[in-house]
Amino acid sequence: MLPGNFLKTGCCGFPLPKTEYVAHFPVGEVQQTFYQPPRIATLQRWRALVPEHFEFTLKAWQLITHSSKSPTFRRLTTKLTPAELQQCGSFQFTPPVLMAWETSWRSAEALKAKCILFQCPASFGPSPENLHQMRLFFTSIERHGLKFIWEPRGDWNPALIKTLCEELDLIHAVDPFVSRSVTLNFTYLRLHGGKDFKHVYSMEELHFIRRQIRAGFPAYVFFNNIQMLQDATKFGNLKTHDGFRPLK
Repeated sequence: MLPGNFLKTGCCGFPLPKTEYVAHFPVGEVQQTFYQPPRIATLQRWRALVPEHFEFTLKAWQLITHSSKSPTFRRLTTKLTPAELQQCGSFQFTPPVLMAWETSWRSAEALKAKCILFQCPASFGPSPENLHQMRLFFTSIERHGLKFIWEPRGDWNPALIKTLCEELDLIHAVDPFVSRSVTLNFTYLRLHGGKDFKHVYSMEELHFIRRQIRAGFPAYVFFNNIQMLQDATKFGNLKTHDGFRPLK
């Protein structure tokens, strides 16, 4: 179990060289592992570049969550046959998905990551087939000591999300300006910046984000907008009326 009394702020990706980034933030969410995971040796070099206390989180490879029709597959360089491409996405319990999971957890191992994010496309809705595939996937794979973060998008009922998170031991990731997390004992927020990632967060909005975090429990706040560096810095320096100051 992760320590229970901290808040960590960072960016989705690295808007600065990693050796500079670590001077400003205690955590960073790796995006490359979603599109096309780097070689393990590359990830090990990244780990060696940063202090021991710095934390990586990462996105699971898109082959697990997204179908080959997704535009994100344009950045995939791994060669798959037409049959294998049909077997990608939606947590299907297929050889390509299981290969992608092994690559994802080995990437987490190389980075010494504690959390791995499964971000679903809006097209992945709560159909009986999708629910069955989710349950089969998460109850069958080896977790390797990782915390599983799940970011559903699209038309999902909060009660169903809560049921799945409790049943499958998942942490609910949200953009707090779009929906509310149902896992209050562990917060994982991703601020996407609205349409085209262009929104710049006001101080009032930063305080609103802070109010979504339950005191005394783990919390991660990642900015994913174009101005992520500036907004994450402002949030990391935020002091609130209750005296809480995010740790660096």
